[in-house]
Parts: sequence; structure tokens; C-alpha cells
Amino acid sequence: MNRVVQKYGGSSVADVEKIRKVAAKVKARRDSGAEVVVVVSAMGDTTDELLQLARKVSHDPPRRELDMLLTCGERISMALLSMALQEQGVPAISFTGSQSGIITDESHAQARIVEVKPMRIEEELAKGKVVIVAGYQGVSRAKEVTTLGRGGSDTSAVALAAALGADCEIYSDVDGVFSADPRVVPSAKKLEELTHEEMQELAAAGAKVLNAQAVEHAREKGIVIHAKSTHTAGTGTAIRASVAAGGGRVRGVTSEGDVWVLSGAVAAALEWLDARALKGRTLVLDGASGMIVVPLQDVHGPEALKVEVAKLGLVCRDDLGTVSCVGTGLNADWSVMRRALSVAKRLGLEVHGAHASSLQLTLVVPRSGLKALTKELHVELIG
Repeated sequence: MNRVVQKYGGSSVADVEKIRKVAAKVKARRDSGAEVVVVVSAMGDTTDELLQLARKVSHDPPRRELDMLLTCGERISMALLSMALQEQGVPAISFTGSQSGIITDESHAQARIVEVKPMRIEEELAKGKVVIVAGYQGVSRAKEVTTLGRGGSDTSAVALAAALGADCEIYSDVDGVFSADPRVVPSAKKLEELTHEEMQELAAAGAKVLNAQAVEHAREKGIVIHAKSTHTAGTGTAIRASVAAGGGRVRGVTSEGDVWVLSGAVAAALEWLDARALKGRTLVLDGASGMIVVPLQDVHGPEALKVEVAKLGLVCRDDLGTVSCVGTGLNADWSVMRRALSVAKRLGLEVHGAHASSLQLTLVVPRSGLKALTKELHVELIG
């Protein structure tokens, strides 16, 4: 009997009717002969609402207590989906991350999975049940509840698929991964397949389809991820170790506006950033000085942190963002960089920083120009 781990995002389980539809989809898969494990995110905007609640109580919420609060969202989803399945005649049981055997390091808010011991899941699958798992969470060896950072339910699904020897399917509102956000670039093309490395770079650069840590985990464990639509029967996108040759050097263009750009003596601040789990994405150094781009998706209490950043003598810009091109061999020559800079100049956008690697080219520009630059770079480099 084949096994599959399916993950459904917050928009797929946003209300009771959608939960019933997901239950019907899971039932159909089980009826086809598969053993099914389902990982769920919190319903709709529940996580954001819980964060807002925490910030009303504290300007800089303690990370441990934040984890205790935020894990409630996924627990609601898992219990409701289990109830919906049982209403449809499907035996099901829900587990938290810790009950599922997801063991993490000691970090709060951005923990990493170090081991998965899915004994209870195996036992319930053997009884013919569908197992529903609360995504985004685990437990440390010190028995502390932890969360995996934004998009962490993807990581939960990949880790469980690896531990259970199962296929991995990630469901969202769109049928796979596109060459750009279709809401920004209407001409964006669906990509039938991507390498793990390309997808990881797209995710790290701001694409919201998959979580970067999840893709990294899939690459390490040799897991193929199938990104599909909850609502349609499209072909989706397969993310795997290697793909057929073809297409241009640039596979996708994405932007990210929810960032800080720190400049000054950033080299001396790296230890301080690590202590506060402020992960940098793009770092450019010239001696002790330089620039670092810090995504804010897992930064809680940003105003309090901004005060501390100023005390370090760093300049914090919150009016800038990044636009990134992803593909293999982007730094083989300077042609992609030259064309990207030319497009930014044509749009009248000042480029505050640029970074190129073999897989990613990133421009730091005013946040107000992100959409225009994304659209024009897609036209210039992809078509």
C-alpha cells in the first residue's frame, strides 16, 4: 500500500466548508488505497490574529510564550479536520507536532527539526486511520513546545514524508509554482518542474508557495515535492533533485517588501543578530562595513528591535525591498546583471545594492518600485 503525506495551507482550511472539502479530498485518496497523513496549517489568518493579540499584551513577546500561543492555531485545524473526516465515515485521529514525534532544536520561533520518531503515526496507520498532524510545530529534547517559523507546516510535511517513506504533496490555492506571482505578472508561466536548489532560492527570496527550510530538508532527504492546487486537478509542479534541460537561464522572478536593510558596521553585529534569531538573506561586506537584508516574517516586536539596532550604530531602512531572479548559472557572465540594472534604470529606480550567485541575482530597490521591477524583469528575462 502506498503512503502519502498531504499538506493543506491556511487558505485551504479557512472555514468549515473548506475543511469539509479537504476532508472529501482526503477521503477520496484513502478510498483509492493509500495510507494518508495530513499536515494542516492554522485556519486563514489565525496566526496573524494571535500575533496581533500578543503584541497588544507585550511590545516584544517572549519567544517561549509566543510558541505556546501560536501552536494553538494548527491544533484547531487538526481537530476540526479529524471531526470532518469522521463525519464522512473515515476513521481519523489528530496529533500535535510533539505527539507525532517531531523533535527540534532548542530555538523558539525558528526551530529546526533534528529528528522524527513517528511511532504513534505508524500505529494509527496500521489501524486503518487517517492521521492529521498539526504543522509548524514540534518539541525540543527539553520537552519545550517549539515552532518552525512562517511556512513551517511545509517543513513538517517533508520531514514526515521522509520518516514514513511516503510521497509528499503540498496543496495551496494555485496549481504549482509559477515564474512570478500571477497577481503581479499576469503572463507568469507555470513551471512543470524545478530543482530543489532553484525552489529553495525562490522561497528564500520571497516566493510564498513553499518554505525554504522545507525544500532544503527535501533536498537532503531526496524527497520529491509535488506542489498542487487544492481546488483543481492540474498537473502542479514537481520539485526534485534534477530536471530536464531547457528554458532560459532565469526560471523565476520574485520580490520581497517585508524586510529591513541594515547598513554600517554589520560584520560586528552578526553575533547580535544570531542571538536574536534575525536571519540575514543577502549580505554584502566591504571590510567591516556593508549591507544586510533581514526578512521580517519571523521577527516579533520589530519596534523594540529597531531601537536596539540604532544603539549598535546601524542604519535601518524599512522603505527598501528586494527583487530576485533565480535560475542556474546566473553568474556565468554579467549579461543577466547588466540587463537587470538596465531595466531598473529605465524605471527610474535607484539600486541601493546588488548581489549575484550561481543561482540568484538580487537588487535592493525602493519598496514602491518592487511590483514594476518584478513585472519588467519577467518580460525582459523570461518573456
